[in-house]
Amino acid sequence: MSFWHESRLTLRLAVPLMIGQLSQMLMGVVDTLMVGKLGVTELAALNFANSLFYVPFVFGIGLLSSVSVFSSNARGADDATKARGSCLDGLWMALWIGLLLFVVAWVVSIRLDWFGQPPEVATSMVGYFRIIMASMVPALASIALKNHADALNRPWPPFWIFLGGVLLNVVLNWLLIYGNLGFPKLGFEGAAWATLIARTAILVAMLVWLRRAGLNDWVPESWLRLGQWSGMKKLMTIGAPASLQMLSEVAAFSLTGLIMGRFGREAMAAHQIAITLAGVAFMVPLGLSMALTVRVGEAHGAEEPQRLSPIVRSGWFLLLVYGMIAAGIFLLFGRNMALAFTPSTEVVGIAASMLIIVGIFQVFDGLQVGSSAMLRGLHDARMPALIGFVAYWVAGLPVAAWLAFRGGLGAPGVWWGLAAGLFVACLTLGPRLWFRVRRDSSSA
Repeated sequence: MSFWHESRLTLRLAVPLMIGQLSQMLMGVVDTLMVGKLGVTELAALNFANSLFYVPFVFGIGLLSSVSVFSSNARGADDATKARGSCLDGLWMALWIGLLLFVVAWVVSIRLDWFGQPPEVATSMVGYFRIIMASMVPALASIALKNHADALNRPWPPFWIFLGGVLLNVVLNWLLIYGNLGFPKLGFEGAAWATLIARTAILVAMLVWLRRAGLNDWVPESWLRLGQWSGMKKLMTIGAPASLQMLSEVAAFSLTGLIMGRFGREAMAAHQIAITLAGVAFMVPLGLSMALTVRVGEAHGAEEPQRLSPIVRSGWFLLLVYGMIAAGIFLLFGRNMALAFTPSTEVVGIAASMLIIVGIFQVFDGLQVGSSAMLRGLHDARMPALIGFVAYWVAGLPVAAWLAFRGGLGAPGVWWGLAAGLFVACLTLGPRLWFRVRRDSSSA
């Protein structure tokens, strides 16, 4: 397969995945835009709640990434039985994990004062946090089903379902935050209820579609049949280290959200704007990396290692091109984007300085997530997990703390530390992937 042919095949699968990831991220963007109209305290509270939410959420997403790996392996080997097992075991694993995380979050919400945030911020986010954590159950379950569908090369119907959920979330935000059309005016908590309802609707739609999509050989006969513990353990062999790797990165970003509380409400609000926009930009390389996991997983399952090199090289090329475009947008229009979220001059100024840093790390952020995803398709997840921990917790966070508190850079210094962690991850994961590809190709 040629370089350009592989690029086209990857893009064909990646486009709906990228748009789908962007549409999911739009839920957070819409919440930030609408909650920002309520005031700086509410925007800071949203930052606090999301800092606590995304760590367990990404933990679940990482575990469920194994569904893509095993379902794509099964598809490459033309083994429908294994694919059905991967889907059902992944669904039930998602439900159990979601319920467990919700219970833990409820306990944590009783003592939010432990996190050292401004009292008015912590008090205002308790109800929102509990409701948004409840939405994790349908969110993770629908992601498990989507990963299975993507691995079967059926990405478009899930894309439309998830996009419909985003639109539903927008409408429900408008109704429940502000009390329009006679609905109760719930303010900040209205955004959480809107998200819970929208994510539940997405799950129901995914279950119905998979039963009616003509995929009977590749979909479980009954959703009510419990998944097998042996199958869940197999999923965890890839999912657990992948989750730890993703968790290392996201937990580092979430911890920086808590660190922002040391610099006041304005810094917290600016960080929420910066991390929301950075998250939107990240959805494109994330969607590409999901497609690359499936494509590498198929080649690995079909025992065709000669396909790996062009897939990897074309994947890196696509990630590099996107990173350069995204960097230019942030560097040129960062302040204008921050102005869309809040009229506060102080918040916009801090956010604009953070968005310059976001622009600088776009290229190596995309390359590191893509390399990690392709390694996962090769069932190589343990060493990347260790690399992720070292990159963000041994390199990135200490640099962030020093620059912020000792180096005199304040809140933007935290973001420079995050950039350092991403750079280290990029420099280590890429060479490991290329070594694996060359080794597998030469041994074929």
